Amino acid sequence: MFVIIGIMFGGIGIGYLLRKIAFLQQLNTSISFTIYLLLFLLGISVGNNELIMNNLGTLGLEAFLIAFAGTLGSVIAAWVVYRFFFKKKEAES
Repeated sequence: MFVIIGIMFGGIGIGYLLRKIAFLQQLNTSISFTIYLLLFLLGISVGNNELIMNNLGTLGLEAFLIAFAGTLGSVIAAWVVYRFFFKKKEAES
């Protein structure tokens, strides 16, 4: 997992250094298409895996709970940051 994250951050760094090259600015459409294709292929792989499909009810509930908890935590953290750093203090009389 650390290798994947390291590769991603390496790509971010190289992309930042090469951001002025016109050819690289044209890659957004092809990158989006490639991501859609990879997600489609992942869906085929999951649909073809009997173990996952037989346990989809349990896995789906766990995935929903993890996604919900992550989203709720992000919303609370964003509210705290907004409240303490960006909200203008009311004028004191």
